[in-house]
Amino acid sequence: MKTISKSAYFTKEQEQTARFAKALGHPVRIAILQLLNSQACCFHGDMAEELPIAKSTLSQHLNELKDAGLIQGDVTPPSTKYCVNRANWELAKKLLNNVLK
Repeated sequence: MKTISKSAYFTKEQEQTARFAKALGHPVRIAILQLLNSQACCFHGDMAEELPIAKSTLSQHLNELKDAGLIQGDVTPPSTKYCVNRANWELAKKLLNNVLK
């Protein structure tokens, strides 16, 4: 009997949709995206002042969003500037809309 991996059953679109959904699965990340979406870009320190969480916790959430491709960061020591990754944001909206129809 031939064993087929679970990933062989799912399309790339399904896998990408799940990745975006996972990244969006926390209210802090939603707040981060709303904050970034309302501005051209934002510095890590500015977000730490806006959101009621520790800087280290903020960094973890930013990394999750960045790993999913929903945001991008420009590291210029000593600061990091984050922006919404517009191409992936549009893709996420399209993929999630297909699921939520």
